[in-house]
Amino acid sequence: MYLNCYDDVKKLTAGLVEIPSIVKTSGETDCARRVYEFYSELPYFKDHPEYLLLQQTEDDEIERHNVLAMVRGTKGSSDRTVILMGHIDTVGVDDFGPLKAHAFDPEKLPQLLKELRLDDDVRRDLESGEYMFGRGALDMKSGVAGHMWLIRYFSQHPEELDGNIIAVAECDEEDNAHGIISALKVLKEWKQRYGLEYIAAINADYSTPYHEKDENRYVYFGTIGKLLPSFYVVGKETHVGQAFGGLDPNLLVAELTRLIDLNPDLCDEAQGEVTIPPVTLKQTDVKDAYTVQTAIAAYVYYNFFTHSMSPKDVMELMKEKATEAFDNIVAYTNESYRRFCEKAGHIYTRLPWKTRVYTWEEFYKELAEQHGDKFEEHLRQFASEMHRSNPALDLRDFNVRMVEEAWSWAQDKSPAIIVFYASTMYTNLEMTGRSENEKRLLDSVAASVNELQQYSDKPVVTKMFYPYISDSSFMALGGDREDLAALQHNTPAWGIKYTHPIEDIAQINVPVVNIGTFGKDGHKLTERVHMKHTFEHVPNITYKVIKKLLG
Repeated sequence: MYLNCYDDVKKLTAGLVEIPSIVKTSGETDCARRVYEFYSELPYFKDHPEYLLLQQTEDDEIERHNVLAMVRGTKGSSDRTVILMGHIDTVGVDDFGPLKAHAFDPEKLPQLLKELRLDDDVRRDLESGEYMFGRGALDMKSGVAGHMWLIRYFSQHPEELDGNIIAVAECDEEDNAHGIISALKVLKEWKQRYGLEYIAAINADYSTPYHEKDENRYVYFGTIGKLLPSFYVVGKETHVGQAFGGLDPNLLVAELTRLIDLNPDLCDEAQGEVTIPPVTLKQTDVKDAYTVQTAIAAYVYYNFFTHSMSPKDVMELMKEKATEAFDNIVAYTNESYRRFCEKAGHIYTRLPWKTRVYTWEEFYKELAEQHGDKFEEHLRQFASEMHRSNPALDLRDFNVRMVEEAWSWAQDKSPAIIVFYASTMYTNLEMTGRSENEKRLLDSVAASVNELQQYSDKPVVTKMFYPYISDSSFMALGGDREDLAALQHNTPAWGIKYTHPIEDIAQINVPVVNIGTFGKDGHKLTERVHMKHTFEHVPNITYKVIKKLLG
């Protein structure tokens, strides 16, 4: 069967896009309420209100909500359950400039965009009428709209399901994943209350062409992982008139970036697919005003994608790079000083700098051995008070402040680099068919894509890793607990500001596929979703997969 869903999904998408649900604003709850109201008006949920929930996120700095809706099949007695997931928050709209007021208006925005100087590809898509423009249209309210349509369909036809489906519309995907982390607790509770057996998750996050001439549409098994390795670099301050009397931490940071940023040797490869190399996300020193003294410390953090590497693997690799950078700068500063002495007629003596690199785990252990319980209790109280007094403090900044505070206890103040993790981990999930659930999902998706192909004038191609960070990463553990321990031991904020929900994830632990929206320019002024594929083909592929898994 082929579902005639285009017009309905288009209407649902436009209704969601018009709600400004920028992450960390009240709009996230406004959008959640719109989704909840849609479900609550369906006869199925009037008869079964216990299967519908507007959930406030837990341990969050602001009030926002998820929506979870479950339809239980009547075809048989199976407890197998498929999770549909998609996020309702968006990034901001400052990039829209003077068009900011119309960023969430799919009707007016195209006409306003035509008045701008745009590249040929955008102009062609505007004139084609095949795309819906607007913030969130692609990333990823159209995906949520497709799931809303499917929940309505199956609520009217539960006899088609030998099992259950749960749709999760989660907030806060664009920041720290409070939405999906909170939703896990409901999924765990429903698993116990209703005896559910989770067998697969289907995300509907966005995909886009890989290059200008790429006409494929994509379905992705598994997902890329993401870590944020960070480096707190302490130098030795000096007056600029005595530049060789100190060690500039900015120079060390610059060498770290030279060695790490866009280095293809640091790409992670699995199943013939390769991650984008690391890239710098922030690089700064800690000076808050101009002086003629060099900086005391600096820090930098990098986006690091993974396909198979664990937090332990990445930490070991980053410590190697930090050691290499430090060695290089010790050699460089000495050579620079030697040449300067030759030019100035001074006597050269070797500079005192020594390579000194710690992981956070190593640094914390050294301080604990030096100061005992007094240090550990102080750092716990420092973290708790910082979180209590400023719960909205960015997680990355929180971790940096923890390292700074720990440094104040160091007895050896000579230059050093401390390597740590500063943000939420997104786990890489690799599907190989090693479990029955993985094999069943791989086969069901392949067959469904093949059946859909006759309706699409573009090739629908499957790949093995969704290439962007997404909430899919919270559907399975994706590694050994010993490997994950490296995340805990090297994240300063662990247990106060951030804890990865390992035990909750373990209760779900399903293979995941991304059957999602398709379009162009996510997170850009010209964000747009291809309507035919997203409003019609994507729900049909998803429908077919659900039927094969639960038919």
